Amino acid sequence: MPIVAALLSVAGLAGVAVVAPILTARRVAWATPVVYGASFVLAAVLLICGLLALLGGSAFQGTVHLPVGLPWIGAHFALDPLSAAFLVIVDFGAVVASFYAIGYGAHEEEPGRVLPFYPAFLAGMNLVVLSADAENRRAGYVYLLMASFGTLMLLLGFGLLAGPDGDYAFSAIRTAEHVPWLSGLVLVLMLLGAGSKAGLVPLHVWLPLAHPAAPSHVSALMSGVMTKVAVYGFIRVVFDLAGEPAWWWAVLVLILGAGSAVLGVLHAVLQRDLKRLLAYSTVENIGIVFIGLGLGLAFKTNGMAGAAALAVTASIFHAFNHSLFKSLLFFGAGNVLTGTGERDIEKLGGLVHRMPETAYLFLGGCLAISALPPLNGFVSEWLILQAILLSPDLPQWALRFLVPASGAMLALAAALAAACFVRAFGITFLSRPRSPAAETAHEVSRWQIRAMYALLAVCLIAGIFPGPFLDALSPVSQMLVAGAMPKQPILPHLSIIPISESRSSYSGFLVFFFIMMASWAAIRVIHNFASRAVRRAPPWDCGFPDASPVTQYTANSFAQPIRRVFGPIAFRAKISQTMPQPGDMAPARLTLSLRDLIWEFIYAPIEGAVLYAAERLNILQFLTIRSYLSLVFAALVLLLVLVATWA
Repeated sequence: MPIVAALLSVAGLAGVAVVAPILTARRVAWATPVVYGASFVLAAVLLICGLLALLGGSAFQGTVHLPVGLPWIGAHFALDPLSAAFLVIVDFGAVVASFYAIGYGAHEEEPGRVLPFYPAFLAGMNLVVLSADAENRRAGYVYLLMASFGTLMLLLGFGLLAGPDGDYAFSAIRTAEHVPWLSGLVLVLMLLGAGSKAGLVPLHVWLPLAHPAAPSHVSALMSGVMTKVAVYGFIRVVFDLAGEPAWWWAVLVLILGAGSAVLGVLHAVLQRDLKRLLAYSTVENIGIVFIGLGLGLAFKTNGMAGAAALAVTASIFHAFNHSLFKSLLFFGAGNVLTGTGERDIEKLGGLVHRMPETAYLFLGGCLAISALPPLNGFVSEWLILQAILLSPDLPQWALRFLVPASGAMLALAAALAAACFVRAFGITFLSRPRSPAAETAHEVSRWQIRAMYALLAVCLIAGIFPGPFLDALSPVSQMLVAGAMPKQPILPHLSIIPISESRSSYSGFLVFFFIMMASWAAIRVIHNFASRAVRRAPPWDCGFPDASPVTQYTANSFAQPIRRVFGPIAFRAKISQTMPQPGDMAPARLTLSLRDLIWEFIYAPIEGAVLYAAERLNILQFLTIRSYLSLVFAALVLLLVLVATWA
């Protein structure tokens, strides 16, 4: 049974996590390939289990109860369509990341800071997806969320769902009756708990700091995969366990999703650190996923099963697509870091000549994340826009206004994402090198390159032939919203149909075919009709016969128009000038300052209050024993008074 094989594989990952510190401490030369190789094999088994459960139907799904965990309770594990879909998302990323890490890990100076935790990280993510009760989920989220605030919100949410009986099994929670206000409170708690891990604005501030700090294959898992575990938790609770949704749930989710999409890409387009840019882009794409989930809630609460199925399917498909192209881009950033030692794109340039395979693979990831056909990012975002076009049938005026506004925000985010990755690719790989590190760059190992080829191939396949992927998600949407998209025709038209053939359709294969034919025709025309005479002459140089790299467009200058439009509102951007004295030939200096308003208005006051309280309470460390005993006695008296009052 796949569920048993999946649990055995998770146990194997835990065993590798136990052995890894021993190998690292002894500095065994083959520790890196052994740990990552074993993780690759076990993640592949988990991926196969997820595919069998998703595509094979109920015959490959099941539930297992193990006598582990809390006494007399044990732990429940299950494979259903939703957990199987996210098992595929998690473990496909884990397989490719482990393969990539076999080559990338050879360059790590301190493998001991990653190897012991990498298989445990994979095991924790899979346990969250496989768990079928909230007690087991608690341990998984404590490991995954890395923040006590998010964990507290999740535990409170599950506590409310379990109720006074304290039965945390999902089967019991589904059958329990929840009053509307309690279900609404659970939604808010899940947005705070799962949203803080996924990177929803305004809970995103930790993500751009943590994700770039990890090695690149771990960054790919954190941004491309781990955030989807939080998305899974949100879907599991809100769509499956919390009961019938109210229409205002969709309003809250849509506002947070649209805000995350736009603010995330605005931050990304201004970054110089390549990995930090990619981390902010994750905030944008998580916002897109939540726009789809908000649409699903809006349609579900109004009995529009077909539209809800379209929105939920598009959202989960975009989560899968993001795991592909974001992992591809983080691998590309890892290659750049390996080949140059630099992440600052202002110090790069010209890498297309020194790292050609990385450059073209990274370009493929940029096209996919910019939602350009025929790659996969276009399909999922197009499907979300198709769901938005169904909003006039919604009865609530608030949703009729908010859903088109979310569509406009989604379109704006897509346009800004294209500008962001034109900037990222152009400044990093094109023009002339801007530093000695870029001039001496070198290509990386074949392990890393092949992992990127695999991801780009799946991005292309999912974009050209999305029908089988959408059909595979039909059991998930049927489970969550009691509806499914129309079965997608594979032949003869190779197109996808979101709602009906008379309304809209898209053929990734035809788009790909016409792009290839147009490219071939253009090349043939140039070769057949261009002059064969060769004439060499210096190009027009605008008065600079030997142009220096300092005269090229920089990353900051490329982003200047966007910064001028949105900077005063979103970042309070300010430029200070330092002018030389008259007669001094030194150039003027311009300094740009950007402010994170969410940090300043939400988190900075909290940080200040905590520091203030810590300083004032520091005196408690220096009391005498009599003072400590007096405080304990006073606390006991206060508790007794409170208990007596409430009783």
